[in-house]
Amino acid sequence: MRQRNRRQPRAAAGNESRDRWMITYADLITLLLIFFVILYAMSSLDSQKYAIVSGSLSDTFKSGSAVLEGGSGVLEGNQEITGTDVSKDHNEDSGTAGGPSAPGSVNANGGNGAGADNPATGQEGDGASHEPSARELAFREQEAKLAALMGVITQYVEENNLGEQIFVADKPQGIAITLSDRFLFDAGQAELKSPALPALRQLSGLFRGIGATISIEGHTDNVPVTPGSVYRDNWELSGARALSVLRFFLDKEGLSPATFQYAGYADTRPAYDNTTAEGKQRNRRVELIVLRQLQEKE
Repeated sequence: MRQRNRRQPRAAAGNESRDRWMITYADLITLLLIFFVILYAMSSLDSQKYAIVSGSLSDTFKSGSAVLEGGSGVLEGNQEITGTDVSKDHNEDSGTAGGPSAPGSVNANGGNGAGADNPATGQEGDGASHEPSARELAFREQEAKLAALMGVITQYVEENNLGEQIFVADKPQGIAITLSDRFLFDAGQAELKSPALPALRQLSGLFRGIGATISIEGHTDNVPVTPGSVYRDNWELSGARALSVLRFFLDKEGLSPATFQYAGYADTRPAYDNTTAEGKQRNRRVELIVLRQLQEKE
């Protein structure tokens, strides 16, 4: 009897160890069930919720294209698109077999076209268009004024046949108006000639209220001043010529001194080759540069 009782606990322990596989099997079945449930949940996409989420993210980043639709996102945020253009692009995309938006366009419904069934989502996407900053608006206003100024001066030069005496160019630092020394001064002198006064009066009217700094810069060729001249060298001559033009604007036309600055550069900044007679003639000049106060971002 004692031996039989001793064997019974061992048999019970053997049966328990053989049934442990059922615990592992049950765990495996449970995990497989959860896995397939997750796959099913991922396969069914709520298009309206997707549109809301993608539109919200696009509005947050203020980008020019949808964030979740493969667009370039924040890197295209500098593209300005009005609300009218947005709706137009969306309508065109809706009529072309549901294809993705063209590069540079914005889908107002978050980029997947689902917003056609949800008008509220389309209204949300209108806020994703890029709004220019105050600096950008100021830069555009400045460029518009400079372009208008250049157009008026060019027209005046053409109408008065002054193409050989006055040259206008758009340079990085601003609009450069170059006046030939033969048009302004006698040889070796810094007093303004009377035929040049009408053109200077025309320029003074354009400079009034321009809202930009005007740099008056005198230049000469590399030929030294003649002996007995009232000017010691080309530095004094170029500075005196720039000052004469400045004095005309201030004393004769009454423009604000705060608008101007002047300098004489002698022959240190030639625009043409000083080894030829034509190059020397072109280097003897006075430049009026309407400076850009704002530079475009690189």
